[in-house]
Amino acid sequence: QLQLVESGGGSVQPGGSLRLSCAASGFTLANYAIGWFRQAPGKEREGVACIGSGDSATYFADSVKGRFTISRGNARNTVYLQMNSLKPEDTGVYSCAALAGVDGVLVVQAICAPSHDYNYRGQGTQVTVSS
Repeated sequence: QLQLVESGGGSVQPGGSLRLSCAASGFTLANYAIGWFRQAPGKEREGVACIGSGDSATYFADSVKGRFTISRGNARNTVYLQMNSLKPEDTGVYSCAALAGVDGVLVVQAICAPSHDYNYRGQGTQVTVSS
């Protein structure tokens, strides 16, 4: 079965850090652009961070710039979202999505739009930032 699985969510105090993982089952992420999205209760889905299939471009929402980074594992089959200096407004369900063979600054920015189509989407992992 072809699917994406997220892990690494949890509860953390403001100022803390979490690292989310997005792993593929049944296929490899090596040639896929990856987007991380989040949805808070009562709010629209938001594109948080995206990385191109060749890793030449990344995009971050203004709300997370300087605090979040996106990277691939050495085997290129896992994509990580490192989240530092977490704030209560970062709370939500974080999910990843995979889109085959796209890269470049403008394209990666475009695919981070919450309504953009992807080949695969994961179910998400909960992140709660609270004191």
